[in-house]
Amino acid sequence: MKAVVFEQFGQPPRLQNVPDPTPSPEGVVIKVEATGLCRSDWHGWMGHDPDVVLPHVPGHELAGTVLATGKQVTRWKKGDRVTVPFVGGCGHCHECNSGNHQVCERQFQPGFTAWGSFAEFVAVDYADTNLVALPESLDFATAASLGCRFVTSFRAIVDQGRVGPGDWVAVHGCGGVGLSAIMIASAMGANVVAVDLTNEKLDFARQMGAVATINARDVPDVVEAVREITKVGAHVSIDALGHPTTCFNSIANLRRRGKHVQVGLMLGDHARPAIPMDRVIAWELEILGSHGMQAFRYASMMGMIEAGKLTPHKLVGKRLALEEAPEALVRMDSFEGTGISVITRFA
Repeated sequence: MKAVVFEQFGQPPRLQNVPDPTPSPEGVVIKVEATGLCRSDWHGWMGHDPDVVLPHVPGHELAGTVLATGKQVTRWKKGDRVTVPFVGGCGHCHECNSGNHQVCERQFQPGFTAWGSFAEFVAVDYADTNLVALPESLDFATAASLGCRFVTSFRAIVDQGRVGPGDWVAVHGCGGVGLSAIMIASAMGANVVAVDLTNEKLDFARQMGAVATINARDVPDVVEAVREITKVGAHVSIDALGHPTTCFNSIANLRRRGKHVQVGLMLGDHARPAIPMDRVIAWELEILGSHGMQAFRYASMMGMIEAGKLTPHKLVGKRLALEEAPEALVRMDSFEGTGISVITRFA
């Protein structure tokens, strides 16, 4: 099969011919119909993730059809239209037994712990636990765009942040994660303040439901700007970028007993950011992480999509060919354009 491979961290990946994957006893092989490009893939290429072993094929936001199944797979057959969370639970450990597959002790992550979906085919383990059936009404490109950024934002807003009607939600960073969070929080009835460095992305954020925007280049103090709009601070705030500055601002712009949810990855030199712990204690703030979403929670999200309350297809940006992926991956840290880029052509 054709796949995008990098053999050294930080060195240009190349499109190569590599052996086709085979399913594990509990796994499947999926014919990839679409796969998203995510900054997490860039982090893996840069060597920020210790699970990545060279040579490596990136890609973790995927949708396609089942091509082959392992002997122990009972729920899926060839031809099924599926997607999969970027964190796959083993289905047997303590966390999986408690329903928290997203923090599985022996988790499987295509594109990180194993070769990923920047390829014609990808092997996925623990299929009965992790695969999600796709309705015929959902196209593959939109389904692939859900895989990391949208579902992580859904869990951040709905499950971790517990956002309700009338809440003020601040979203720091209007890339794929941030725009997803804005759409979902708006659908939950919240008032969203979007923060970014470019007017183009802030204009798009308003289209996704933000009621107010802040260009961080144009204000002397982002925290005070959020507090002025929300009167006393946000009920829930999301760092959708993953940077020491956005992390600090997201915590500092909360009202008393507010919730900060960290969605943007904090890796490499950013892994230990400074936070206003004095404020966390005095105001009883909550600091939460959001790391993917369990396969069984997709049903609630899919219901909102089918009802038209969530419209993730609006977040799909550029559609690329597999041969364009190496250059696009290298440029992921430049934050160019709006929406989510998706590879849809593999021939």
